[in-house]
Amino acid sequence: MGRIAPGRAPAFEFHVLGPLIVVKDGAELSMSANRELVILASLLLNANRVMSVERLIEAVWAGSAPPSAWRQVAICVSRLRRTLGAGLIETSSPGYLLRATPASIDWLRFRELVARSRGQAAAGEREDAVLLLRDALALWRGHPFEDIRGLRHDAERMTESRLEALETCLELEIELGRHHQVIPELLAFVAEAPFRERVRAQLMLAQYRAGRRADALWTYQETRRYLLEQIGLEPGPALRRLHEQILRDESALMRPPAPQAAAAAGPAPSQLPPRVLPFVGRDEELATLDTILGPSRASGVMVLCGEPGVGKTTLAVHWAHRQADRFPDGQLYADMGATGPAPVMDRFLRALGVRDMPADPAEKLALYRSRTARSRLLVVLDAAQEGDQVLPLLPGGSGCRVIVTSANPLDDLVARQGASRAFLRPLADDAARHLADLLVGGALGPQTVADLVVTSRGNPLSLRLGAARLHSRTGQPAA
Repeated sequence: MGRIAPGRAPAFEFHVLGPLIVVKDGAELSMSANRELVILASLLLNANRVMSVERLIEAVWAGSAPPSAWRQVAICVSRLRRTLGAGLIETSSPGYLLRATPASIDWLRFRELVARSRGQAAAGEREDAVLLLRDALALWRGHPFEDIRGLRHDAERMTESRLEALETCLELEIELGRHHQVIPELLAFVAEAPFRERVRAQLMLAQYRAGRRADALWTYQETRRYLLEQIGLEPGPALRRLHEQILRDESALMRPPAPQAAAAAGPAPSQLPPRVLPFVGRDEELATLDTILGPSRASGVMVLCGEPGVGKTTLAVHWAHRQADRFPDGQLYADMGATGPAPVMDRFLRALGVRDMPADPAEKLALYRSRTARSRLLVVLDAAQEGDQVLPLLPGGSGCRVIVTSANPLDDLVARQGASRAFLRPLADDAARHLADLLVGGALGPQTVADLVVTSRGNPLSLRLGAARLHSRTGQPAA
């Protein structure tokens, strides 16, 4: 260690995010006495605050202190003062205080960087937030205070802070589209902290976005097996919901969250009901929807007509989920069979962020048209009975698209609004056989499939109800 220039205070660095290391003027000090290390660690974790002698005794002896504990603490502090120099550790009733700048203790630097990253993330600056978190995590060199029983709770608190920072960092990186890069780190994280369901969810999402759907589903099954074996519990609701979304290939999983500035007004509505699975056939109808409601059209309203149970809603919802990425301002859905347009208008306005609802129906309509004038929005109006139910709910923007399902042809809507219309037919024989085979073939055999196709006459709802009844009678599990 070199000479210190007269009048200059020694520069200290204290490293507690791993084995305790003290650096003075660039040179590491030898700190071998265990009790002195414990007292120094306690003072560092509470830098610039008074630590009572009782708390120092508890940290050193963890509940089994000898009668001479007070005197031994004083001796240890005296030795620390000789090692570190006078003035660093002060006597302050009812104990001692260590004077240090936050920049000289890596634990305090870590906390400061994490706090700054939160501010950057809240402002929508994800890239800057990630850089700050990576700098904070790089300060860690191992497990703090591994051999100090009296600081066990402090060590657990510090480790939990590191894990939370790493979780946040990886989540931000997934949002930035780095799902491929973070998968190896997430696999190691799961091995380190196997009970953290948030990490397992991040791994599943990263695998799914990287095109590894089977790996994502395997991760869920492995998580479920581990939790049942270790603690006898099923995965939590968030993890179960993500599993269901992956099974359904929900398009929302591929979209990163909206920037914070846009999110301040509230999330975009996503009101679509779940897709009915399995879904077969309807290639021509899907192609028609792609054309009529395509981005090249100035506007688009599509009416799907047909007999009850023919699959109008199933087709509309399937197409809507498949095309959800085209409508970043949201997807609105309403079952018109049990309500009129007025309550639906109120629900839609609230979903679009309106809090002060006007009382006059004409003002509501004007507000709805204004809110949707420059939006890219999808509206699904299910089971409409007449055109007058639908007209007030048509959005005003050319970037919006509307699907209406009805058992009636809705001639007035076609005539007055120029809506396109498709009459949905029962499933073709090959598609009906495929659906029946998926529902009952593996369990009940080909003859049952053939009988089901004949009795349903290609009506998907009749086919599904028949399959459910067959499974109920035979006791076989449904597909």
